[in-house]
Amino acid sequence: MGSSSYRICVCFTRKFKVAEVEPPADVKEAFRKYSDGGTHMNPEQLRRFLVEEQAENDVTVADAEAIAQQILQKRHHHLAKFTRHNHLTLEDFFHFLFAVDLNPPIHSKVHQDMNAPLSHYFIFTGHNSYLTGNQLTSDCSDVPIIKALKKGVRVIELDIWPNSSKDDVHVLHGRTVTAPVELIKCLRSIKEHAFEASPYPVVITLEDHLPADLQAKVAQMLTKTFGDMLFHPDPESNCLKEFPSPEELKYRVIISTKPPKEYLQAKTFDDKQSSQREKDSDEDVWGKEPSSLTADEENDKSFNGKGDNNQDDESDDESDLKPQQAPVYKSLIAIHAGKPKGGLVEALRVDPDKVRRLSLSEQALEKAAETHGMDVVRFTQKNILRVYPKGTRFNSSNYKPLIGWMHGAQMVAFNMQGYGRSLWLMQGMFRSNGGCGYVKKPDFLMKMGPHGQVFNPRDKLPVKKTLKVKVYMGDGWHLDFKQTHFDMYSPPDFYTRVGISGVPADTVMKKTKTKEDKWTPVWEEEFTFPLTVPELALLRIEVHEYDMSEKDDFAGQNCLPVSELRPGIHAVPLCNQKGEQYPSVRLLMRFEFV
Repeated sequence: MGSSSYRICVCFTRKFKVAEVEPPADVKEAFRKYSDGGTHMNPEQLRRFLVEEQAENDVTVADAEAIAQQILQKRHHHLAKFTRHNHLTLEDFFHFLFAVDLNPPIHSKVHQDMNAPLSHYFIFTGHNSYLTGNQLTSDCSDVPIIKALKKGVRVIELDIWPNSSKDDVHVLHGRTVTAPVELIKCLRSIKEHAFEASPYPVVITLEDHLPADLQAKVAQMLTKTFGDMLFHPDPESNCLKEFPSPEELKYRVIISTKPPKEYLQAKTFDDKQSSQREKDSDEDVWGKEPSSLTADEENDKSFNGKGDNNQDDESDDESDLKPQQAPVYKSLIAIHAGKPKGGLVEALRVDPDKVRRLSLSEQALEKAAETHGMDVVRFTQKNILRVYPKGTRFNSSNYKPLIGWMHGAQMVAFNMQGYGRSLWLMQGMFRSNGGCGYVKKPDFLMKMGPHGQVFNPRDKLPVKKTLKVKVYMGDGWHLDFKQTHFDMYSPPDFYTRVGISGVPADTVMKKTKTKEDKWTPVWEEEFTFPLTVPELALLRIEVHEYDMSEKDDFAGQNCLPVSELRPGIHAVPLCNQKGEQYPSVRLLMRFEFV
């Protein structure tokens, strides 16, 4: 029995043999140049290579020595002490360049200014953060909330409703059959995991459908669960004049929702009449929020936001408040949300004395961008704009995030439990700035001219920077996949797609040739990308296995912010469809800005 299985194993090994690949010509040339034509590279020569070719200007000889030591220990283990005093061979040098942990493509530390107001940052934002799957029938749970926080998500959305006996608060997607989870369970999990991935603040956006007594209960829960972690706005002022900075709010939890109604209006007439009139005027502008619509109905709606079955947190859906219970709940709301009466122009009006948050569906933003793009940019310089998926995305899919970012929207809210190319872009953006969940908006989105002029996302702009990308080779699939995963009888046929997601003028995808029957494909192909807005560009990388008879197989992806790319030759780790990094699969690539 043992011998027959052994024979099969030998047969497979022969069939799927992984050839040793030698270093690419550019790597050999760099080694020859910096080792002065010798057979070994010493730490000073490695330092020169890192400074001159990889633009790591502050590397010292001691740093280079430490890197050499790491490489030798990793490659030769106990033999390290017998090697020639931290001198690297060509193979050692190649190993270093192709090691994700030693030579990654982007920096891993927070390096941006974190002292500007929150409105100056893109913030990693979740939508319906409690759903385990689709928007209509999946269970609600604290598990997806924990997963999101561990990935660096900084904005968690909770829809809060009375439970069936009206004496406690549940989190669920309203008007659907999603099974609920208790609010207190979600809050405790947020407290426990909030700052595992990042020290910067976590915002909880509450979509509130509660009567006054339960709002009072929520205030109690929040205060008791978070204690000193909870950020309280100044009790003297009704509203923040400017948002604090991420640095000031480190390790704090911030509540954002619509304040109780009676603080927004003078109580000069009967509440019930007032409430009805508000509902009528809201529907004129923002539209009713029915429980479901067909995709065609969605597309027929105009900006008014009509047709979002998202029951978003700005919908007027609250009962009247008892005056003695309202103040505590209201005092915990640091970021006030709300859709003002009137149309789009009114919604985007900037108040010099207070800041707020406005939510628009993805289609409402598209409409606003067509007619009032610069007003949106102006609004987001001081206030927070949250964009959320349209109501017909029942399967928890996502939209293209770039339109939100181009207009300065801080909270581009995504269904983190789904996956697909849009989510890869979101993950790519938030690999910036050490993955801390806050990315400083480019200066051009924050500038205002002497006559109030701001960036116009519709302007045709000249090329500002050109990125050259060379794809040398790939490796690691034979370690992370079964030998028969891609093809039953022969090694895989890999090709790489590489391109840019950014403003429309910069967006493009290109591809390498297919390398047949190679577990370690070598492409050695270069691509050039002229960029008009490099600050918002994301480098998209996908590897597929060519399949003649069926759809090509997915073999890995990554998405990297162009502004964070380190020049020179680097190892780029690839991820699965959910964005989780494979243990071994990686590409060797070179980045150059000209």
